Amino acid sequence: MNRDLTNYRKSYNKSVLVEKNLPELPFKLFSNWFEEVEKAGGVEEANAMTITTTGIDGFPKARIVLLKHYDQNGFVFYTNYLSEKGKAIANNNKVCISFFWPNLERQVIVKGIAQKITEEDSIRYFKSRPIGSQLGAWASHQSELIDSREILEQKLKSLEEKYKDAEIEKPPFWGGYNVIPVEFEFWQGRANRLHDRIRYLKHEGWKVDRLSP
Repeated sequence: MNRDLTNYRKSYNKSVLVEKNLPELPFKLFSNWFEEVEKAGGVEEANAMTITTTGIDGFPKARIVLLKHYDQNGFVFYTNYLSEKGKAIANNNKVCISFFWPNLERQVIVKGIAQKITEEDSIRYFKSRPIGSQLGAWASHQSELIDSREILEQKLKSLEEKYKDAEIEKPPFWGGYNVIPVEFEFWQGRANRLHDRIRYLKHEGWKVDRLSP
């Protein structure tokens, strides 16, 4: 396997990011960008984000999860607390989340502290999920070794039978995390690779700096 990708080229010229137009709070800029990405179209899941944790083996690991809520208090996603990422967060709750929106040539990187949300909020969201997703949370012991796909499918069939006339309770090992930001970086692609990079750093409010591309 040997493939040269050096001829991949793209010119970025869709927008600019300048200090005079910045809101005081990074949450406002994120919300503005998110809405603009949605309106522009071309991104199937604008709420897809990469979360990077430091594993108990000392290695960083990144994977895609779905953002389910955001406000000035942070960014909420849901997972199995006993999964690899859940164990990593329990060991070190300093995480990084990032969004890449190629339709508007934008990226947002957020460093933050991951904390479990309340059980009540997790239950509320769990009940809003499709039945198949609720059962899937029970069927899969996320990140554990499994001998075959058929084992999962059989578990799901058994759960469908068990809960066909009953309400599905939330698994105790499943729920939400809120990532509380301590730093935002907003990246806007620009021509000649001279991209705009604006950082908001939490420091008795939010300190705003421009970073060299």
